[in-house]
Amino acid sequence: MIENLISEAKSFVKSRFADTTWKGAAAILCKDGEILISTSPETVNESVSLCHETGGICEAYKKGKQVALSVCISFDDKEKCHILSPCGVCQERLWFWGGGVEVAVPQGSDSTKAMTITLDNLSPHYWRRPFMPPGGEI
Repeated sequence: MIENLISEAKSFVKSRFADTTWKGAAAILCKDGEILISTSPETVNESVSLCHETGGICEAYKKGKQVALSVCISFDDKEKCHILSPCGVCQERLWFWGGGVEVAVPQGSDSTKAMTITLDNLSPHYWRRPFMPPGGEI
């Protein structure tokens, strides 16, 4: 399924950002099979920028969906696609759905290849764990 999400994100990027050097997107798989695609708007002031996943996370929440897997990609200036691990803020946002949510991370030192890992494994010492209900979902 991860390859399908990466493909969906790549297709979106190619159709949306044909003439720019900066480009990236996220694809979020909901437990019911729906795929949500989002991207980050370009901003003049970097301090107000958002991550690619933010729109998809908000959309899943708006629709009352359960997130199963999140993938974030970005292209470099040579059109090479890189897998981006979720930043700490996006990890925090995804923890809303519990530690079982899978996220794409680079395979070893090759950021062009992806593998998945659960938030539990990505962040085994998550700060809020003692305050979460059994099962980990909020």
